[in-house]
Formats: sequence, C-alpha cells, structure tokens
Amino acid sequence: MQGSTLFLATLLVCNPSWSAEARLKTAPAAATASSQTTPPMAVAHAPASAETPVRALLVPDQETTLAAGMSGRLTELEPRPGGAVKKGQLVASFECSEPQARRDMAQAELHSARLEHDGKIRLQGLQSASELEVELAAAAVSKAQAQLGVAKAQLGQCRVVAPFAGWVVKWHAKPFEGVNVGAPLIEIVSNRPPRLRLNVPSLWLSWLKAGTRFEVDIEETGKRYAVQLRQINGRVDPVSQTIAVEAELLKNDPDLLPGMSGTAVFATPQ
Repeated sequence: MQGSTLFLATLLVCNPSWSAEARLKTAPAAATASSQTTPPMAVAHAPASAETPVRALLVPDQETTLAAGMSGRLTELEPRPGGAVKKGQLVASFECSEPQARRDMAQAELHSARLEHDGKIRLQGLQSASELEVELAAAAVSKAQAQLGVAKAQLGQCRVVAPFAGWVVKWHAKPFEGVNVGAPLIEIVSNRPPRLRLNVPSLWLSWLKAGTRFEVDIEETGKRYAVQLRQINGRVDPVSQTIAVEAELLKNDPDLLPGMSGTAVFATPQ
C-alpha cells in the first residue's frame, strides 16, 4: 500500500500536465452544476399599468398675451389683473395725437388729388387736357387713398381690444409707460371651462383612445371630476417614453381654474 502511494506521487511530480488535464475534465461538470443551481437574473421591467399615477394640469381653453402694435406712451390699461373682459372690449390705449395728424394730412391729400382728377376730366372734355394727364391724375388719387389707408391702420394700433371673453391675469406694462413695438402689454385667459393636459406612458396607446373616460383628483379643490380624452399628440417623447394628451371636463365647475393640478385615475383596461 505504501508502495502504490509512493508510485502515484512520483507520477504527479514527473508529469504535471496529467494533473492539469484531470482538473479540466472536472471543470465542465462543476460549471454545469453551478448553472443549474443559480437562477438567471431578471432584467426586464414590467410595463406601466393603468394604475400608474399620472400628473394632470388644468390649462385655459384659450390664452394670449397682447402686444403693442406701435411705439408710444400708454394712456390706459384696464382692467386690472383678476378683472373680467368681454370680446372686443378696450383693454389698452396709446397717446395718438401724431397718428391722428398723419391721418388728417392723408385725408387732405386725397381730397386735393380728387379735385385735380375732376379738373383734368373737365379739361379733357374741352380738349384742353390729354388722356395721359387724366390717367396721371387718377393714379395720384389711388396713391392718396393708399396713404390714407396706411394712416388709418397706424391709428388703429392706438387701441388694443380683447380678442375673446375672459379674465386679465397679468400686466406686462404700466399706464403712462412708454413701450416699443411688440412689447407685451396684457395677458388674458378665456373664461371657458379649462382643459386637462397630461403625459401618459406611450405603452398605453394600445388601449387609450380619443373618447376614453377617466377621472382626475384636483388637489386645490379636494374633489374628483369626470373627464373625457379629447386629443392625443402625434409624437412620442423618445426620452421619457410618454405622449401628451388633452382631455375635457364632462361637467363644468366654476371652482376650477387654470394652473390647478392633480392626479388622473384610469380604470384598468379589460
């Protein structure tokens, strides 16, 4: 027995490759056993479900910022923020003595051009004016009419009116302040029921369609409201994998104001 043990030890010392081959033969079996006992790691994420909370924002049905159409000094800016306006109501006016003077001058030039034209026509009847002179006088009348139109258009910029009924929410200028062309003056939102805007997971497009009804909890009022999906945006955000949608309230509530927010509640699709 001692001789056999001594013989095997001698073989290992003299032939080290034999021990390496033996280890390689046993390695696959060990790897196979390890793979059978260790379960694979799960890396896929579950898709968003209808229970995923979605933030919602109330936005006005219409909103605009009225800008100055001319350079000048404001003489009136009404009403103050929070005040109601009607469609076509005057909300801002400028000091317009110079545009009025240009309009009066254009009217006088038009009157003079018409008198000249009428005189050329009479002279042509007496064979004292040529056809060319009559045509030149008619062209002068057309030019004066165009100049009067420009003067009236400039004078019309002295008055700024509300394009729709609603409320004034912000002043961007002050009465008696000088402003330049294009400067923002007053911000108005519509008094129609606000709309709901939210971003939902793009995976919901498989069941979320225009006309889908759901509910929304508004934090400022502490109430739940029934809404209906009205419009789906035409592009998915590739970064967040969401898509913007808009909905409308099924019943108007005067307590709801643009800027309020809450959480949309969707029913689980069947």
